[in-house]
Amino acid sequence: MENQTDSAALMEAAQVSALIRARRSIQPVQFEPGREIPNHIVREVLTDATWAPTHKRTEPWHFVVFSGAGRQRLATFQSELYREKAGEKFQQNKFEKMQSSPLLSSHVIAIGLKRTQEVPEVEEVAAVACAVQNLHLSAVAHGLAGFWSSGGVTYLEEAKPFFGLGPYDRLLGFFMLGYPKPGATARSIRRPLEEKVTWVLE
Repeated sequence: MENQTDSAALMEAAQVSALIRARRSIQPVQFEPGREIPNHIVREVLTDATWAPTHKRTEPWHFVVFSGAGRQRLATFQSELYREKAGEKFQQNKFEKMQSSPLLSSHVIAIGLKRTQEVPEVEEVAAVACAVQNLHLSAVAHGLAGFWSSGGVTYLEEAKPFFGLGPYDRLLGFFMLGYPKPGATARSIRRPLEEKVTWVLE
């Protein structure tokens, strides 16, 4: 019985490793146009996201999900805010990309951090990043493609109220979700482990 249990655990560990190593950032241009993800699946991946580690159980993540016509609302908001704030640095192609990019995804999830002041901000940012990794892994397990972008209006203070964030909160980007086109892939290389790990044995 013990050997069977050990074998099952090893199989589960191998599956987890395979899932982690299969995760790729797939850009929305590689999503299937017009194919929508059922909302119950999006709720499932978001629920998985909330099981990330969090110091003092602050659970600082705050997600705003845009789908259907909501994607156009996001596109209009971010492009117009960019035009308002860009000044002499305004770029027409960037403006047009902000207008069109949300419509390439089935769902766009704004990633927010709600501050509680209980723990250092860097720990809250780390918790949200862990939540996004959970979200991405769950998306892969459901056969979905995902991409975390920190572009657009991510770092504009004026954007925060649109996403329900206060002055001490942070907008940490957008997670794009869709179904990958057949054959869609992204190259991913990791340097040898030995370059990044130091073992202290004595």
